[in-house]
Amino acid sequence: MSLLIRNGTIVTATERWHGDVRCNDGEIAEIGVGLEPAGEELVDATGRYVFPGGVDPHVHMELPVAGTVSSDDFESGSAAAIAGGTTTIVDFVHPERGQAYADALRARLVEGEASVCDYGLHMAVTWWGDGCRDGIRESVAAGIPTFKVYLAYKDVVGIDDADLIRAMAEVGKLGAMVIAHCEHGEIVEHLRERYAAAGHTEPRYHAQSRPPEVEGEATARAAMLAALTDATLYVVHVTCRESLAAIRASRALGRPIFGETCPHYLLLDESVYDRPDFEGAAYVCAPPIRPREHQEELWQALIDGALQVVATDHCPFNMAGQRELGRHDFRRIPGGTPGIEHRLALLYTHGVGAGRFELERFVDLVSTGPAKLFGLYPRKGAIAVGSDADLVLWDPEATGVISAASHHHRCDRSIYEGFEVRGLPSTVISGGRIAYRDGALTVTRGAGRFLKRGLPQLEG
Repeated sequence: MSLLIRNGTIVTATERWHGDVRCNDGEIAEIGVGLEPAGEELVDATGRYVFPGGVDPHVHMELPVAGTVSSDDFESGSAAAIAGGTTTIVDFVHPERGQAYADALRARLVEGEASVCDYGLHMAVTWWGDGCRDGIRESVAAGIPTFKVYLAYKDVVGIDDADLIRAMAEVGKLGAMVIAHCEHGEIVEHLRERYAAAGHTEPRYHAQSRPPEVEGEATARAAMLAALTDATLYVVHVTCRESLAAIRASRALGRPIFGETCPHYLLLDESVYDRPDFEGAAYVCAPPIRPREHQEELWQALIDGALQVVATDHCPFNMAGQRELGRHDFRRIPGGTPGIEHRLALLYTHGVGAGRFELERFVDLVSTGPAKLFGLYPRKGAIAVGSDADLVLWDPEATGVISAASHHHRCDRSIYEGFEVRGLPSTVISGGRIAYRDGALTVTRGAGRFLKRGLPQLEG
């Protein structure tokens, strides 16, 4: 398909201008002003911003958790991404204990074949032993230069500090990047057991068993270990001032540490866990949603660059048949929230629309920044000749109300139910194809390609 997008305001992470974009064979072929049609389909962008397609580097499609599986598979989850203006996702490979990384990757690639948009993968270091060093090197060669470690969940996917050091050192040697889930796992388990033993089993005790201090301590520890093993570190789903303080302190010393937060930490507060009739369970995720006083510090970190990315940690579960498993014990509620469809609209509404930052910073947070950090730039995250034709035509005046009744997530709850947004995608182009226009999805199962990614492109 060939397209000529005309008369739009083109916005990148560094500049904006009025012009046209020609797309041929899935790539951007020409950028200019007053480009003449050459037989392409014309797309009128008058009154629209033209952004590079969103890049969400933290999603979990069909992830096994707590005896069930997250409710979006690659097809449904990537379709929801497209509907919201995200055209590239990065998911995870989680090897079983003792399983070769290459074997786990092959199985995950089969699941990924259903994706309607392009996707990459991170490799999780879920165990350490013979073959793991080779597995890390083989993963980098296969286009997976990012490695997830969990400082919690030691009985499932987490590793102890000795193995964490070994993994960080190996990743650091290769110029690859460690991605860290930062919570002090042992104290979390202690608190969970203590609350349950006292008969405190409601969803609110999920949050109370994972206070900000346990995230802050683990972030500081991960930062220290990364510095001493010469590893680049990316901290996922930062929620609180304690974690931010550790990141800021490490960055002040010139260390390569980066981080993300998510819309639910920017816009929700821990009162959601007190909702009646077990509805608080819809918000169970780890780390949990924090008290309101942490929000402005997260926004400030996005403004001043202490955090570089807004991702979603998209991992949805239905209330019926899934979250209800923990109706009488918060420890059995599968943790994770939906959100991939609403990331851009929420950040635009509450970031650009609220005057917190300009359009260029918005593009950097949702597209260009993650594309660079995760080895996809300038193929993704850019509007440049030769870049993939992944583009979003954005209507700044469009309004909507988020609801589970209308979202594309395969999930019976929305954590943003009733949220009003101003600014929405009117057309989404993925790989040079119109995949979403005026509320209608036209996506094809399997149209997405697995992306072999390069090493991180680090900035400040």
